[in-house]
Parts: sequence; structure tokens; C-alpha cells
Amino acid sequence: MAMTLRLPEDLDAKLTERARREGRSKQELAIEAIRDAQERAELKVEDVLAELMDSDAEILDYLK
Repeated sequence: MAMTLRLPEDLDAKLTERARREGRSKQELAIEAIRDAQERAELKVEDVLAELMDSDAEILDYLK
């Protein structure tokens, strides 16, 4: 799916420089950053759920 992403000039300059240094495209770096952010968000949800499961284990057992 195609998408246009408009970046502030300072961020675009940083992305352009990093892409040049790493020999990668700005698109590759943007996709990687989005995937990393998504993984971090999913981990937070999993951590919260695990914590709730531990703290509320007694109630959850009762409800089974």
C-alpha cells in the first residue's frame, strides 16, 4: 500500500543523513522504525496483561 509521509525539515535531514551513512533507503529506515514502535507497544500491552494475571490470579481462579 502506498503512502505519502511529510516530515519536518529537520527530521527529514536526519533521516537522509542516516540513510546515506548506512547505505539504506529512507523508506527502509521508516518501515523499520514503525515496526520497532509497534513491537514496543505490543510488549507493553503483554507486560500489563501478565502483571494483571499475576496480581489478580486469585480472582481469575474464582471466576473459572
